[in-house]
Amino acid sequence: MQLGVVFPQNEIGEDPGAVRAFAEAAEDLGYEHLIFYDHVLGADTDRRPDWQGPYSHRDTFHEPMVTFGYLAALTSRIELVTAVIILPQRQTALLAKQAAQVDVLSGGRLRLGVGIGWNDVEYEALNENFHDRGKRSEEQVELLRALWTNEIVDFQGRWHSIPGAGIKPLPVQRPIPIWFGGGRSDGVLRRIARMGDGWFPQLQADEQGRERMAAFRNFVAEAGRSQDDVGVDARVALSRGGIDGALRDCETWTGWGATHVSFNTLRAGLGSADEHIDALRRFKEAAG
Repeated sequence: MQLGVVFPQNEIGEDPGAVRAFAEAAEDLGYEHLIFYDHVLGADTDRRPDWQGPYSHRDTFHEPMVTFGYLAALTSRIELVTAVIILPQRQTALLAKQAAQVDVLSGGRLRLGVGIGWNDVEYEALNENFHDRGKRSEEQVELLRALWTNEIVDFQGRWHSIPGAGIKPLPVQRPIPIWFGGGRSDGVLRRIARMGDGWFPQLQADEQGRERMAAFRNFVAEAGRSQDDVGVDARVALSRGGIDGALRDCETWTGWGATHVSFNTLRAGLGSADEHIDALRRFKEAAG
């Protein structure tokens, strides 16, 4: 089981020194991967009194791909993971180029987690269709892999057309691993089982998590794939019972067959980067 951490996006602040300190501490403490999640825009809740989303324009979000370019120069070992990039609100060829560049700069340390998102405000602002995002993401994944593994790509799909072109430099990993978020519905789980290199459950270690994990393993088998070929990266939270609670959840997910576990310090009342880093230290010492 590989142990990683979740970057505390909207609690770390805007100081680049804090971003650097957290990433370097995670690597120095022996964590094996660093997860970033993604939002481009936050909605102004003063103009949307019925807003139901967990984030607004007041929440800080460091852009993952730009930040990974920065962290690639500051770290040497830790895997850089998006969990997740909202794939259908991005131009596919541009994301392929950005991801390849991060992979080159980091020496092959990128794992690209993708999802379809929930924030229609972002889709509108980025001029992408919110309503076909699930099906469109399948074609995007196909095109990403083609661009990462071929010098020249000829591609004609429903949403994309590339008549003989390619990106350079190609990534170190060919292709870069693509993992998927989501999965509360059977349809999404089947897509992940069929197309993904791995899954981020984003569920708690409770009965629902156990049921979804069992369903996912069944869908992987139905897709004719080996369980060893599809990873699972579960999250355990400091906010669920402190260090001891996170350890219990870690043991539960490992028992269910998770290949990766990521420790999340968000929403635990921590007030500074130093406090988040101290929590990383305490959890790693407890985990052994």
